[in-house]
Amino acid sequence: MKKILLTFALLLSVLSFSQEINLERGKYYVNGSQISTRETKQLLASNAEALSKFKSGLGKESAGGFLIGFGGALVITDLVVGLVSDVKYPTAATYIGAGALIIAIPVLSGKNKKIKEGIDLYNIGLKNLGETNSNFEVNLIGNQRGYGIQIRF
Repeated sequence: MKKILLTFALLLSVLSFSQEINLERGKYYVNGSQISTRETKQLLASNAEALSKFKSGLGKESAGGFLIGFGGALVITDLVVGLVSDVKYPTAATYIGAGALIIAIPVLSGKNKKIKEGIDLYNIGLKNLGETNSNFEVNLIGNQRGYGIQIRF
């Protein structure tokens, strides 16, 4: 009985604190107020699959950003060296940089999809959690032995 009451209390607390996350223009909103990526991760922690997809999207964003920075730095550095010295301009650094920039395109193209899938999965989980727990009844009862709480599922 204690386990059932504890489970019920935990589910009720999750329902009261669970809030739907909205994604608009790359920013995360809960009840109209903007939250950080860190707070979004904390909210998604209750759904392991949603958190995994969200982190995968953030990982793609980090990797793509690194590739853009690395590739751009190589191309610009090689261009500057070619302009100020007598070195033949398009060296291997330019080609490696251009390759990194090209590789960054498909890496970054999937990031928004992964992040949105994670948030949608979390929001669907909230709706399903609310539907499954809506068939319970709580009553205060009393008899000659005392008072108590009756919970029916």
